[in-house]
Amino acid sequence: MKSRSTTGGLVYSTDAGRMCPVCRKPAAQCICKQARPAPPSDGIVRISRETKGRGGKAVTVVRGLALEAAELDKLAKQLKAACGSGGTVKDGVVEVQGDHCEKVIALLQAQGRTVKRAGG
Repeated sequence: MKSRSTTGGLVYSTDAGRMCPVCRKPAAQCICKQARPAPPSDGIVRISRETKGRGGKAVTVVRGLALEAAELDKLAKQLKAACGSGGTVKDGVVEVQGDHCEKVIALLQAQGRTVKRAGG
């Protein structure tokens, strides 16, 4: 029978602290979020209301914003503040809790963006 030390391989270590699951670097040196380029866009921002997979609760979804991650987070914060609700940014898509399509459309048009209402 072999001892554990001779079977090889590091099982667990706290030397570097938290590690990024994608790039396997320490969290402070992670380059995953910075390396992502802005998603391609046709210049039209599409606003829709979705309830699927959310327990029947409505969410306003904003797609087509060709912005870097930091700018997208800043815009999402403005939209959430204007609507007075929470939300998130996932994979280049801004989600605002609640049905706020009209407020979001008005705000984005005031910023000079081409906006269309998508879905029903």
